[in-house]
Amino acid sequence: MKSIDVKKTGKRRKRILFLYLPVLLVLTLCFFGAGRFLLFNQSPQQAEVIIVLSGGGTNRIEKGIELYKNDFAPYILLSNAKEPAGTPGDMLQTTLALGISQEDVLTENEAQSTYQNAKFTLSIMENKGFTSAIVVSSDFHMRRVRFLFDHVYKNSGIELTYVGSISGYDANHWWRGKYNREVTITEYTKMIGNTFGYNGSEAKKVLEKFKSWLP
Repeated sequence: MKSIDVKKTGKRRKRILFLYLPVLLVLTLCFFGAGRFLLFNQSPQQAEVIIVLSGGGTNRIEKGIELYKNDFAPYILLSNAKEPAGTPGDMLQTTLALGISQEDVLTENEAQSTYQNAKFTLSIMENKGFTSAIVVSSDFHMRRVRFLFDHVYKNSGIELTYVGSISGYDANHWWRGKYNREVTITEYTKMIGNTFGYNGSEAKKVLEKFKSWLP
């Protein structure tokens, strides 16, 4: 009897292991791939304007200017141009200080979230009659940028290309270092919030509440 029970127990354990191994594998892949999933970067295509999103210090602006100087587009559109962006001052002042002519720079000064970046730039794009743009933001931000811009621009007929700027985020080892962990948690929390319709100040309140629960 004991030998039969032992065999049954062994088979049961093997069955449980067989059932749970795929789940563990998926969870492991999700954990290690969480940082890389945030990244989304396309090869720049010829466009009518380069949209640079606020935040990220000067990195995003420098990437936008690099694309501009390589003749990918004749204009730069700064979203929330009043936001501080380095020693020269706000985004607009920094862009001009880096050698871009005022005539080639468009601005909007109201966006307080990625969703509003998309919403307010769309209005400018339509007013100017632009039909294509390169959207620039930090590398770790690009997955969510694409999600929101694709949603807002959905029926506009405007073609978008997404190009990320280097931020220092380590996507391959996102769990190492406070900066990498905070970026990852913040992006996924905002992504979930955006999916359920939380945007702007409302989304930021939810994020702060969530962060307060973390150790």
